[in-house]
Amino acid sequence: MSGPIDDPFVLSLPGKKSGVGKFFAKESSPTRKVPSLCGTNYPLSIMFIIVNEFCERFSYYGMKAVLTLYFVNYLHWDRNLSTTVYHAFSGLCYFTPIIGAPIADAWLGKFNTIFWLSILYVIGHVIKSVGAIPTVGNTEVHVALSIIGLIAIAFGTGGIKPCVSAFGGDQFKEEHVQERAKFFSIFYLAINAGSLISTFVTPVLRGDVQCFGTDCYALAFGVPAALMLFALIVFVSGSGMYQKYPPQGNILGSVFKCIGFAIKNRWNHRSKEHPKREHWLDWASEKYTKKLITEVKMVTKVLFLYIPLPMFWALFDQQGSRWTLQATRMNLDFKGFVAQPDQLQILNPLLILILIPVFDLGIYPLVKLCKINFKPIPKMAIGMIIAALAFVVATVVEIKIIETIPVAPKAGESFLQVMNFADSEVTVNGTMQVPALDLKDFKDPQYLTLNFAGTQNVTISLGDKQFCSIQIKEATTYSLAVDGRKCIAVTDPNEKPENGLAAVRFLNMLDERVSNISFSGELVHAEPNSTTNYTTLKRGKVMATALIGATEYSIDLGLLDFGGAYTAVLRSNNPTDKVIEAVVVEDVAANSFHVAWQIPQYFLLSAGEVMFSITGLEFSYTQAPSSMKSVLQAGWLLTVAFGNVIVLIVAQAATLEQWAEFVLFAGLLIAVSIIFSIMGYFYVPVNPDDLKEEDEKADIDQDEKKKVPDFYEMVPEGNYEEKKTKI
Repeated sequence: MSGPIDDPFVLSLPGKKSGVGKFFAKESSPTRKVPSLCGTNYPLSIMFIIVNEFCERFSYYGMKAVLTLYFVNYLHWDRNLSTTVYHAFSGLCYFTPIIGAPIADAWLGKFNTIFWLSILYVIGHVIKSVGAIPTVGNTEVHVALSIIGLIAIAFGTGGIKPCVSAFGGDQFKEEHVQERAKFFSIFYLAINAGSLISTFVTPVLRGDVQCFGTDCYALAFGVPAALMLFALIVFVSGSGMYQKYPPQGNILGSVFKCIGFAIKNRWNHRSKEHPKREHWLDWASEKYTKKLITEVKMVTKVLFLYIPLPMFWALFDQQGSRWTLQATRMNLDFKGFVAQPDQLQILNPLLILILIPVFDLGIYPLVKLCKINFKPIPKMAIGMIIAALAFVVATVVEIKIIETIPVAPKAGESFLQVMNFADSEVTVNGTMQVPALDLKDFKDPQYLTLNFAGTQNVTISLGDKQFCSIQIKEATTYSLAVDGRKCIAVTDPNEKPENGLAAVRFLNMLDERVSNISFSGELVHAEPNSTTNYTTLKRGKVMATALIGATEYSIDLGLLDFGGAYTAVLRSNNPTDKVIEAVVVEDVAANSFHVAWQIPQYFLLSAGEVMFSITGLEFSYTQAPSSMKSVLQAGWLLTVAFGNVIVLIVAQAATLEQWAEFVLFAGLLIAVSIIFSIMGYFYVPVNPDDLKEEDEKADIDQDEKKKVPDFYEMVPEGNYEEKKTKI
């Protein structure tokens, strides 16, 4: 799945009564008959919920897939700022579930929470789409609309995240446990299907469709907006069939209050003589029941174990930021199919769907046959190490990409590319011979290295006669076009065009002005014996048109490849055929390292996710009482949020090269996996059978408390000895 797995089963089970209210209690269940699917035990209402989840995940992951390139190419932010905002948004999406869950549990109920926050979700998508329309305001307006839209989306998706799956579980009767389990499998499939399809489709809408003369980000965001609106319509359409339960109490809030009370009570007694208590949470016993305190102890023990986990998500979520930006500097041509750099994110959900059965049916049973007790914490630690290895591979890929970047001349030297269109060889500075170009078998000219300090006059000779002289500076790269009549020198770039684009300029060696050179929506003019600025465009075979006087001519530029910078030398025009001869010279080599080399890093990261995320959710589920499952789910989601915070801090604070940053993240995750393993070694796991027994016990403390007046509100907080005396 393209993101941390949100296990719906964690939030779906009804809890027992406790001293802080009822959590997902079922005693208020409607008794009316619910329509079923073809007479089975599956309620018809779950179809609306599954379709809703598919469309919602499509809208979220589709929008997120193109988000980084939107920041870089449309808003023109640098890579670090784009990475920062991307991860700030991702983090906010996983902070907001702790808001949505209490709203549903204590105030609106799950149905109303999903409904109202889905409206906010749709509004956010619409605002985001409008902000991607170039004709709507200026850059400041686009930035403002984008940020407002992202905040609304974050509160929408995060707010409904802990509600939708639980609401689906509510549709089943208590005795239909197997049917409910199958529903959650289908629900998880819908999540992955929405992620998989949208991650493929929206980059196509962005890159293969042109609107307003550029990539169509408005469409790439607009389609997810339409899907989210459809998701809302589908969800509301099933309203009459749903089992809707009223709010049952905010267990998450009660946990925080219990912890806060224990800390405050302990602080108030810091200097007094008092009996020691076995656990610091026992200081909440004056106000909260023993059962609640015991359950909070179980939860806090697991939450403490969660502390190292954000580092895994810090690496995992870079698929949509750093890895996507890495893909823009690679060759994306798969011999007929040209991928978009943001499309590579499809590998994660695809590999997850493949690897889950591979691990469950192959690797884990094989390990068990070897009589190795593969416990959850070692599984998660190994998953972390595998994810770290993914970043080691990403580092190697990054180094290979760097090798394709043109080398800039150092101080004391200069590079000179001589394009000799004369009939004979030319001589540079009396010593270096450059043969005439064979235009039938054209090879890219090579750069000559000239060693000098400051500036130097370079002489060009044809035969025994000096033809022209140009002045060049050290630490600069030049191209020099020479024919039998003239020579023209221009400076060359020492870096590739960004984001996988190609760049082309026109060097006009004709004596006539070539105007209205039109290609890919661009329009430039080339004065006689001069060069134009570089114009960036998408990779592909390019045919341009131009005017000489009032006559239109065609110019064949051939294939302008990913990341290449080209000079199209206009040499002669044929009035009969209306064609201008153009010799296209590669100033900066195109991206040669293929994006397929990213597949191993995606494979390793996905394998790490299967071992880490699925195992972690299973571990959390078995280690918490039923009434605290949502608390641990919130804690799990917060590890994702804090992981994104780590990335945005590093992106803003670090001044490392990209390969060094990848090494840093890999090293940190390996160190964290060691710390996590040590913590896990000393962790005493809870026996699930003990949890069942704990849930089945009558809440004696709560029943006893009901037999006496509540004196806690009658005495100022902190006077616990007086309270005990009165009771």
